[in-house]
Amino acid sequence: MAEEKALVIRVLCDAPLDVKGRRLDIRMIPFTGVCEGPLFFGKVIGTAVDTQKIRKSGDMALSARYMLEGTDAGGAPCRVFIENRTDPEIGFRPLVVTDSPALAFLEDCPLRSTVEPAPGGVTVTILAQR
Repeated sequence: MAEEKALVIRVLCDAPLDVKGRRLDIRMIPFTGVCEGPLFFGKVIGTAVDTQKIRKSGDMALSARYMLEGTDAGGAPCRVFIENRTDPEIGFRPLVVTDSPALAFLEDCPLRSTVEPAPGGVTVTILAQR
């Protein structure tokens, strides 16, 4: 199966919120962002947060949850929910839910994502196998 860029989200991070526990530290990073690409154009709406669970051993699990609002490639208004979490086999595995018929394939096909540093935040690229 060929892998294609489905969504590219430019994330701008706000100040992190931390709590240090006996066995686990938690860091929550609120963020905003925009998505630009051939399949969807839009922005992060509502409250978006990347939650990092950091064990005292140094192991870390990440989970970012956010919603985008914009238009699909056909110009139809839509929303896209994304949960991007760590996966030991592929790095990051996104879950996508959308009300766009044009993007509905993202709910069913295998997905993986990359997260790269960028000025003020990160760039998340969601790749779809079709």
